[in-house]
Amino acid sequence: MTTTSPDDFATLSLAPQMLANLAQLGYARMTPIQAASLPSALLGKDLIAQAKTGSGKTAAFALALLANLNPRRFAVQAMVLCPTRELADQVTTEIRRLARAEENIKVVTLCGGVALRGQTASLEHGAHVVVGTPGRIMDHLERENLALDEADRMLDMGFFDDIVTVARQCPKERQTLLFSATYPEGIAKLAQQFMKDPQQIAVQAQHTGSAIRQRWYQIKDGERLHTVSRLLDHFRPASTLAFCNTKQQCRDLVDVLQAQGFSALALFGELEQRERDQVLVQFANRSCSVLVATDVAARGLDIAQLEAVINVDVTPDAEVHVHRIGRTGRVGQQGGAEGLALNLASMDEMGFVGKIEQLQGRESEWHELAELTPGKGAPLAPPMATLQIVGGRKEKIRAGDVLGALTGDCGYAKEQVGKINVNEYSTYVAVERGIAAEATRKLNDGRIKGKSVKVRLLDL
Repeated sequence: MTTTSPDDFATLSLAPQMLANLAQLGYARMTPIQAASLPSALLGKDLIAQAKTGSGKTAAFALALLANLNPRRFAVQAMVLCPTRELADQVTTEIRRLARAEENIKVVTLCGGVALRGQTASLEHGAHVVVGTPGRIMDHLERENLALDEADRMLDMGFFDDIVTVARQCPKERQTLLFSATYPEGIAKLAQQFMKDPQQIAVQAQHTGSAIRQRWYQIKDGERLHTVSRLLDHFRPASTLAFCNTKQQCRDLVDVLQAQGFSALALFGELEQRERDQVLVQFANRSCSVLVATDVAARGLDIAQLEAVINVDVTPDAEVHVHRIGRTGRVGQQGGAEGLALNLASMDEMGFVGKIEQLQGRESEWHELAELTPGKGAPLAPPMATLQIVGGRKEKIRAGDVLGALTGDCGYAKEQVGKINVNEYSTYVAVERGIAAEATRKLNDGRIKGKSVKVRLLDL
């Protein structure tokens, strides 16, 4: 006799073909947030659910969304609001993967930084699910490209400012799910305006995983930025995400780090989408060692193999601190080394540190700056460099075409080529740093898919 585990997807009222697809995708067991939220979500209840990045939130609401869709009705039946284009792209990809078990489900992404014309054409052909940023979705609503009179399911991934405006244009009879990594102040009051008796779910256990080693250093404000260099020099992490509370602090820190020979880039709200894409690609493909970001700019980032998080400033919100450092904990979950969270705090910030200790239920581990010893040799250089190819999906370029050109005519081994990102109009490919200049020259002299291309090496 076989017994079903309580965290088995088979305990849910999902179609057999969906269960088969989940097994094929490697979804063996529900994560805690999925087990806590899916039974209610599948019954059509409103939810406010909180769990850290990487905990399986997207699959939780995507499964509820897909279970209630009518594939034969070509109208927008569900809408997912995300704070950033990157998160919207991730959510779209995950919904499409999970929707493979269903009949022809069409998912459209609506975000800024992309021409409206193409998005309007996609909507005209009919879509079941819309995923996007609130600004661009409101833009389409104003132009009457998008009608939400049939969108009876609304989901959110932690962006609250424009939700009420969009919600007013959705049917009154709908299901609304709010999924976020943090629980911002005032969300309960805001939710009362557009949710029906929402059930609140918070999965806190994952916040304090032993996979993260936290170290605290007391500093004077004047030595804050240079202490970041000392931390990088001492611990020599291959990939670091450094959080600042302001855009100006991001700019200042990147200037200091670059002047000292570190490969560092900044990510903050005012960057154009093209610049933002380039920064994220270079960090994710290991062409850049340090990404300096504000909390808003880093929303939805899911970077694999992140060895260290540095809190340059202490955040006033203890939940945000836990969310920040949780990004490196996944190194440990994958069976690798412990994730490292390095925190700088001045006397003025000790009240915020106290809030963090209270939330985590333990005292902070303090260390002396004198323990930080200079590393041997130059700052750790990233292993890869990024080449930008002019031309992307519009020119029908695929990742396989680029890999073929590099391993074929250019004569490089497959192992010398890293991640390949094909965007609308550009393609980015990571190659080993030692061959980057030569590979740029060879690609410029050669062809991809039988056509000449322009290629440049992105310098930090």
